[in-house]
Amino acid sequence: MNIFERVAEYRAENNRLAWNGTFREYIEILKKDPTPAMTAHARVYKMIESFGVEEVGGHKRYKFFEQEIFGLDRALEKLVEEYFHSSARRLDVRKRILLLMGPVSGGKSTLVTLLKRGLEKFSRTDQGAVYAIEGCPMHEDPLHLIPHELRPEFEKELGVRIEGNLCPSCQMRLRTEFDGDIEKVRVERVFISEENRIGIGTFSPSDPKSQDIADLTGSIDFSTITEYGSESDPRAYRFDGELNKANRGLMEFQEMLKCDEKFLWNLLSLTQEGNFKAGRFALISADELIVAHTNESEYKSFIANKKNEALQSRMIVMPIPYNLKVSEEEKIYAKLIEQSDMRHVHIAPHALRTAAIFSVLTRLKETKKQGMDLVKKMRMYDGEEVEGYKEADLKEMQNEFLEEGMSGVDPRYVINRISSALIKQNVESINALDILRAIKDGLDQHASITKEERERYLNFISVARKEYDELAKKEVQKAFVYSFEESAKTLFDNYLDNIEAFCNWSKIRDPLTDEELDPDERLMRSIEEQIGVSENAKKAFREEILIRISAYSRKGRKFEYHHHDRLREAIEKKLFADLKDIVKITTSTKTPDANQLKRMNEVIKRLIEEHGYTGASANDLLRYVGSLLNR
Repeated sequence: MNIFERVAEYRAENNRLAWNGTFREYIEILKKDPTPAMTAHARVYKMIESFGVEEVGGHKRYKFFEQEIFGLDRALEKLVEEYFHSSARRLDVRKRILLLMGPVSGGKSTLVTLLKRGLEKFSRTDQGAVYAIEGCPMHEDPLHLIPHELRPEFEKELGVRIEGNLCPSCQMRLRTEFDGDIEKVRVERVFISEENRIGIGTFSPSDPKSQDIADLTGSIDFSTITEYGSESDPRAYRFDGELNKANRGLMEFQEMLKCDEKFLWNLLSLTQEGNFKAGRFALISADELIVAHTNESEYKSFIANKKNEALQSRMIVMPIPYNLKVSEEEKIYAKLIEQSDMRHVHIAPHALRTAAIFSVLTRLKETKKQGMDLVKKMRMYDGEEVEGYKEADLKEMQNEFLEEGMSGVDPRYVINRISSALIKQNVESINALDILRAIKDGLDQHASITKEERERYLNFISVARKEYDELAKKEVQKAFVYSFEESAKTLFDNYLDNIEAFCNWSKIRDPLTDEELDPDERLMRSIEEQIGVSENAKKAFREEILIRISAYSRKGRKFEYHHHDRLREAIEKKLFADLKDIVKITTSTKTPDANQLKRMNEVIKRLIEEHGYTGASANDLLRYVGSLLNR
């Protein structure tokens, strides 16, 4: 790739997108397509929608978020539908501050950053184009030039709504430069950019004694007072506050509730009326989405103060909890490691999953549902089927605790501990045990964890270790079978043939000799006993499997062994039981013979090629599983 060619292409694209013309020419653009006149809220919603929407299990999934935010589909659906979509339709919700409230390191800042970057890119597309009065410090909507008396006619003609007034600077320029003739006013296409302070503003609280309200609303340029003679002359004022520059786009308040009260008062009229007060001017119109974020303790303190009632009523609070899906938590860690310079250190399969299991367990709350423990709940949350529970049970658990996911271990702590395991000198690879050890060591240094919480977390580390032990054993046992899936399928088909004959009081035809045989009771029981199906319960279990096959057949689907959790477990355990002695002897022997060595090498090769291990991590896994099987 020639980097200078790419720079030239980028410059050419900027030149192609640039547009400059008269107000009359801008009106012609709106006659063809009125979308450039949409509000800031509508622009954000259109931007999210432009990336695509999927329907998954009756819920909407917005692809805009999927590369950066994991496991928050329900929270994001609520956010987009209840706030952005409603605001885009000019419902009263747009006159509210969007307050993202959640635990530390839960993704609030990432979400806002994603919205800002998305707006920047969207403004460079045809459907997201933004036009502004040329030279306006607030990049305001050119339709503000139209006198209020004539607006109903223009709105009807163009199919748009016109809200707001010209800023003081544009009012003066219209009088002095253009003699009140709006047709002479130039309009340009602008691109939303945080770096260039166009359409994005960011306000972060600092020392209230030194921070000035001018950071939000702009300030008087005292060097020009002698030239222009008055503080109320727009030319003597710098319209460079964050609220000014965020016009047409998004205004972010970082840790909003830590701000001094005087900074929040400006938001009262801005949210409700779409304007704010600055200097010695009339109210200044601004069309911007105000998004703020805070943590739960700050929010509770805020609502406890009666003085904040006016502002509180102008807020839409959206809880952003921690992710509660193990597979999605794993993606968070993988993303953060991918962004580092430690990609050369191999992370063995299931290592990040084991860390994710620990994290999610700390965030879940014990359900009152009978027979449901935290591990089963964790599996159901992650989309796995748990025998005896249905989709309705999952929904009931998800609605049982409104605050679920608002506490527990944050991803930042876990990634810090993974980093500590990665950074050790001369380490070529790390596994699940290395990460769990690092997490455990870190609990002693975690100042905010109470003694009771530490005991709970140590228990969850043990549970995560047990889950990993099962994964490790299964992986090695599967690797010992040349084609595990094929063997499982053959055993499954054989079992089905036998239970069908048993339930129908018929015979089985031997494929080789063509003779008719009785169902193989010994084979069926050897599988069923793996999951504790008693002699008395065997008939009901077999009939249940046949009913499940029939249900799948009616839907035109083929029934596979993994479609029934208990049957899958029975098939796998039967295969593993047949293999156990071979695996045990081969993995734990200190002086393997030629056959054992050959088999070990074949297994290591399969672990590397099919499961993502390195030679070193595969050897570590075999040694560990050997020790587990010998206990």
